[in-house]
This record gives sequence, C-alpha cells and structure tokens, in this order.
Amino acid sequence: MEPPGITRHRRPFLAPLYLSVLVAGVLFALGWVLYNHANTTVVLLVRPVEKAPGSIDDPPVSQEGEARAERLAHMFGDAMRGGARLDGVYESGDRRAQQTAAPLIERLHRAPVVFRAADARATAARALHEHPGGTVLVIASGTALAEMVQELTGIATDPAADDADFVYVVSVPSIGRAHLARFRL
Repeated sequence: MEPPGITRHRRPFLAPLYLSVLVAGVLFALGWVLYNHANTTVVLLVRPVEKAPGSIDDPPVSQEGEARAERLAHMFGDAMRGGARLDGVYESGDRRAQQTAAPLIERLHRAPVVFRAADARATAARALHEHPGGTVLVIASGTALAEMVQELTGIATDPAADDADFVYVVSVPSIGRAHLARFRL
C-alpha cells in the first residue's frame, strides 16, 4: 500500500469569525464617531416685554416690562450660581426687544446679535450653525418669533397670540427631529 500524498486543503473555518470581528469593529467605530458628534442645540425664544401705552410705532417698555426684563436677566445672567449658560443672544431690531435684552446683556458682558424681523428664518438657521450643542436666547416679537419657531420645528404658531409671558424652548438635535416646549415665565 502506498502512503497517502500530502495535500493542503484550505479550511474556511476561521474566515467567518475574522469577518464578524472586522464588521463589529467597523460598526463600533461608526457608532463612536456618531456618539461623539451628536449634540443638541437649545434655542429659547421670548417675546419682548410689555409696551408702554401710547400711539408711536416703536414704543418703549412699560414699568411691568422692565421688571420682567430684570427677571429674565436674573434667570439667564447668573451662570456662576447655577443659571443657564448662554452661548449667544439674538434680538430683533425693535426698541422693546433691545430694552428687554439690555439687563441681560449688561450682566453677560456680551454683545447681542441684532437681526431684522424680515431675516427671522435665516437668523434661526444662523443660530443653529454658529452654536452647535449650545444654548441660544432669541428675543423677537410677533411674526419674527412665529417664523423662527416654524423654521426650527416645522410647527406653525399664531403670531397674533398674546403670549408675552411664555418662553418657547426648542431643542434641535443634530440627529433626529426638533422638539418644542412652552412654559410661562
């Protein structure tokens, strides 16, 4: 009887194991990258405070409005004492919005970004682009606020509604859809 010839046969036994480890490593790396780059930008939208009675086109704020502007500055201007840290403050060009933001700007020692009401949608996109993962306060009135809420969330709000005491909180994640919450100031 003749001795058997030596033959080499490749055994594919470990190939599926190597392939599984490689795929798991790639999926883990992709998940890690997505996790590290995922963030949520929070946009706080506030209407300007109450206006003083009168018939001029751009009236100043009332006494109650000044007190509410101080309360807003106290809420968002004390970052050292546990308050919210603001990465940006945007205000519309009307007098009441600027007077509402003035006490807060004074506490933060930061210049606000002033925008025209006609540029509300572009300003909302700009705030998301310039402050990813940050917190932004926007003080805008009427139609500008409604347009910004719709640009950020896709939800239409009534620009004529008298909800000056409400704060709209929009959280915009980098992955997923935006969420809207509204609470009384």
